[in-house]
Amino acid sequence: MNCNKFRAYFIIFLISVIPSFAFWGIFHLNLPAKIGYPNVTLKTIFANYDGPNYMVVAKCGYVKDCIRTHFSLPNKLEYYPAHLPGYPALISLFNLLLPGPVAMLLVTLIGTLIVNFAFFKLASEIINQKNAYFLTAAFTIFPGRWFILHQIGAPETLFVGFCLWSIIFFRQRKYLLAALAAVAVQLIKSPGIILVGSYYLLALYELIGEKKAFALVAKKYAPFLLVPLVGLGIFYVYYLQTGDFFAYFHSGDNIHLTLLPFTSLISSQSWVNGIWLEDIIYIFFLGLYGCARLWGKYKWNILSIFPILFLTASLFVAHRDISRYVAPIYPFLFLAFAPHLKTKAFRFALIIIIPAILLYAINFVIGNTAPIADWTPYL
Repeated sequence: MNCNKFRAYFIIFLISVIPSFAFWGIFHLNLPAKIGYPNVTLKTIFANYDGPNYMVVAKCGYVKDCIRTHFSLPNKLEYYPAHLPGYPALISLFNLLLPGPVAMLLVTLIGTLIVNFAFFKLASEIINQKNAYFLTAAFTIFPGRWFILHQIGAPETLFVGFCLWSIIFFRQRKYLLAALAAVAVQLIKSPGIILVGSYYLLALYELIGEKKAFALVAKKYAPFLLVPLVGLGIFYVYYLQTGDFFAYFHSGDNIHLTLLPFTSLISSQSWVNGIWLEDIIYIFFLGLYGCARLWGKYKWNILSIFPILFLTASLFVAHRDISRYVAPIYPFLFLAFAPHLKTKAFRFALIIIIPAILLYAINFVIGNTAPIADWTPYL
């Protein structure tokens, strides 16, 4: 490895880990209490949803008797298959050496490194390395909901990271590696099927739009058949541990898909509530505008097709936390708006807004905790 490459990796490493350790330090030192928040500790971070749910799966899998015996979260036992096994499996692995909550945050931090290295590589190729450093730093802390997902027990950093690596390998024509990264995506969260759907939509376009030979297209995209096969494997694990092959679909109100778009703006939906929903309009507007820019630049390319499909699916999600659901399109929006994000005006605005992001993150983490009285089962 030459010095320039080592320097680049080291800078991205620092960009990735410093915000997380700083945020965790704020809670460890109970600094929020000094400006009006309730008292906090690192346990406040550990207890943030959906982290405890994933720790339960890391300890018990989906075996109801084990969950019932050792844990007392206010969830139905049928709910846990909503949490796919990839992220909790990694927690369980690191739990061999570290306490469960610490192992969970370590896996999230590894996810941050994976997604940031991937984003930096992609931004360096599409824009240039000089601006890629700043864009990676901005991508680490903005939007605020994405920043929070770097600091708690959440699989999104791993999910988005492997999505980006799959796309990078695909662009390099390393189709088997792209498929294996897509398998990792599918093991982590169910919307991973949208990534493989994007690849097969491109395959259909190559067959019909570009009139390529079926044999060539089939050879190119055959490795991606691994993804649905792994999905069936996950369902088989559910069958072995719960007796229900379709346990994911019987886990309760966790899919949130509806037949109409924009139902996340209907307050009577079970996971919406409240009338303060205007921010959802801005999220969708910026997403649609960004996807339109990507389509204008890339047309039938994975860099545009994946975010377009993912955002389209998200339009039909009835959930208040839409900013979390659309997190996989954030890196592509950064690329779409890169000409504007490189300006001094954007840098100035981002620096000024950082305290607001931090206060929002503190407020969210404090208010989104599971009621855990005894941490012993999680260790």
